[in-house]
Amino acid sequence: MTDKYDYEVLYLGTGHGTFDGAAPLAATGVSVAAIESDLIGGTCPNRGCNAKIALDEAVKVTRESERLAKILEGQLQINWTENITHKQQIIQPLPADLSKRMTDAGVTIIKGHAQFKDEHTVIVDDHQEITAEKIVIATGLKPHRLAIPGSELAHDSSDFMNLEKLPAQITIIGAGFISLEFATMANAAGSDVTIITHGNQVLRKFYQPYVELIIADLTKRGVKFIRNASVQSFAKVGDQYQVTYGAQQQLVTDWILDATGRIPNLDKLALDKAGVKFDQNGVFVNDHLQTNVASIYAVGDVIASDQPKVTPSATFESKYLTKLFSGATTDPIEFPVIPTVVFTSPRIAQAGISVAEAQEKGYQITENNLADYWYYQVDRETIAKSIQIHDHDGRLVGITEISDQAPDAINALLPAVEFKFNRDQIERLVGLFPTIGYAAWHRA
Repeated sequence: MTDKYDYEVLYLGTGHGTFDGAAPLAATGVSVAAIESDLIGGTCPNRGCNAKIALDEAVKVTRESERLAKILEGQLQINWTENITHKQQIIQPLPADLSKRMTDAGVTIIKGHAQFKDEHTVIVDDHQEITAEKIVIATGLKPHRLAIPGSELAHDSSDFMNLEKLPAQITIIGAGFISLEFATMANAAGSDVTIITHGNQVLRKFYQPYVELIIADLTKRGVKFIRNASVQSFAKVGDQYQVTYGAQQQLVTDWILDATGRIPNLDKLALDKAGVKFDQNGVFVNDHLQTNVASIYAVGDVIASDQPKVTPSATFESKYLTKLFSGATTDPIEFPVIPTVVFTSPRIAQAGISVAEAQEKGYQITENNLADYWYYQVDRETIAKSIQIHDHDGRLVGITEISDQAPDAINALLPAVEFKFNRDQIERLVGLFPTIGYAAWHRA
């Protein structure tokens, strides 16, 4: 507490943008509070990353079993209901664990929905006023919903990850992470999946030749792709649903997933009362994560930023604010290389400079067919390729990989990309053998 305000720092939301930084900040003696209207921990632990990877584990195992079919006898099948139960057992303790982590460090957690009254004051649930010297907007993203007739008949990602019984037919609208990852899971668990995309490109921020390999594999497995199709409406037809798209074309399905993206969760904060500037991409901040209002900051996915809207970005920003608010630094934030990955089967992951940017700059681009490499032959991967990008000084500045091992390979090479190691420096790094890390260093 302060003489003038209830708290020195007040966070709105309790996701990674908050809990990764609020607990260590409170441990320095700063008075900290966080307001949450939903589950402690926000999207990622409860209905995003953690839940998703728990559900995907069964898919990963069945894919490997499939490739080793002549070695492993018997065909594995996913019991979707048990998979959902397993996921819930893993994530159910997380809100309490995260709450304890923060309160043990001295953070006060306030349940309710906050709206701004002014640049130092929020009102919780229309009756409780709370003041703070600094306020951090950390409300993240929420699902975008199509503005079409029948939109209320579609479901979002949270609904999918809580389906106790998997529908026989699922139609997914969208071309991003959620669409492709959930299509992979549903297809592997036996659902008949159709993906409808507004444009031609899928996973447009990733190297398209590799994306097309994923699409071809999913198509071979029975997933139908309808591209360049604008969805017009949803309608109830008996026990099923009708999706109208394109030039009045129609399909009937058991369940609709609206995976058309996620948007900043700002509409119920009354930002106008505090004078905070924002647009449809998020809150505007400077290089200290400070909004146009000196006492108000923003962190994580809710920011209008060119950084990837992924958990590691929010975590890095949250830890930066801890240093800033505790007086450990006055420097502007300097972002590291933030890697991204799509948990399809195979995975596609990348870090650093993209292939397109490398081509524009005339950098060296080296592609490897990893399916020919002995390590990937151990589990008989057939779709496995990587690209390494070196600048004019021979420093590793970008990597992209498609394989089931891609996340581990990217993680292994990430220090070299962040610190721009040249080939001589990379040769000094000797990993454990035989591991994917060793293999990744050997290729770089």
